[in-house]
Amino acid sequence: MDKNENTNLQRASQLLKLLGDPTRLTMMKLLKSHECCVCEFVEIFKMSQPAISQHLRKLRDIKLVEEERRGQWVFFSINESHEDYAFINSILEHLPKQDQSIAELEAQGLRVCCQ
Repeated sequence: MDKNENTNLQRASQLLKLLGDPTRLTMMKLLKSHECCVCEFVEIFKMSQPAISQHLRKLRDIKLVEEERRGQWVFFSINESHEDYAFINSILEHLPKQDQSIAELEAQGLRVCCQ
């Protein structure tokens, strides 16, 4: 195996390990179709804000997600320009939609919508 193939395998392994966590994998699926704020993830996953922030930090550290500050809110989205986006997207395409989680937030009035 040449050096380039080995590097690609290591990178794929790192991505799969990161996405092997059900919370991070679900976050990525949600972010595929919706920008989300930390507080929305807290409600969806019923986890503490520090725990959600840790998951997002891991995704942000390897640039799988981007953040954008809007006033007091920080919104996260998938980084579609990531060099491995096609690989990640192919995985996400096989997962069930997560739109129900967003619909439930909206119904409870907990969806952060600020432009």
